Amino acid sequence: MKRIYKAVAVAPAAGGGGFAVHLDGKPVNSPGQRPLVIPARALAEAVAAEWDAQVDKVDARGMPMTGFVATVADRVSPQRDFVVTELAGYGGSDLVCYLADEPAELTARQEAAWAPLRDWASEAFGARLRPTAGVMPVAQSPASLAALRRGVEALGDWELAPLHTLTSITGSLVLGLAVLHGRLDAAAAYDASEVDEAFQIEKWGMDREAEQRRRRRRAEVAEAAKFVELLRAG
Repeated sequence: MKRIYKAVAVAPAAGGGGFAVHLDGKPVNSPGQRPLVIPARALAEAVAAEWDAQVDKVDARGMPMTGFVATVADRVSPQRDFVVTELAGYGGSDLVCYLADEPAELTARQEAAWAPLRDWASEAFGARLRPTAGVMPVAQSPASLAALRRGVEALGDWELAPLHTLTSITGSLVLGLAVLHGRLDAAAAYDASEVDEAFQIEKWGMDREAEQRRRRRRAEVAEAAKFVELLRAG
């Protein structure tokens, strides 16, 4: 849509308990026409800055914090149980459990990156995850899967939205949780998810399209981590 507003401001949300972004004095709603009540001022200010940075047209692709806020309002909060179940499901086929059976150099790199994260999942959540090599799936214990689900359930709606991005891009619930709990930063999490790709690039090089895709995915992981940082900044 065209930018038809002039002034952007952050104000206490109606009824208290958070902040709203106002355009010419009117609060912004989600695409689903739900009020956007943002719990942290730092995050609200970042959302306001995105709106203020728009020039002639409002381009949602350049407004990642706004996108996460809208996702919470329109998708996460209305169907929280579904989102929790979807995220917890990644634990059954988590990237950090699937090692290449060859070449040995790649397997060693994967295990060096992923074994400490499996250990962390065991210590942090009580989820002992079994690794496997090759294409055959490995069944994780019901107790471990239940432990991971509890880890997801313990998060608030505002944390589930960035966790969904982190998990879906990396293919790993463990990596997503590691970012939310401060075990990894965004760059380290993305690198851990691309051990195989990085190895192949070393051997065969990379085409332009693949490089653009990697940059886009890395940026999305960084945006999700930034959202969590702003959310917790208060």
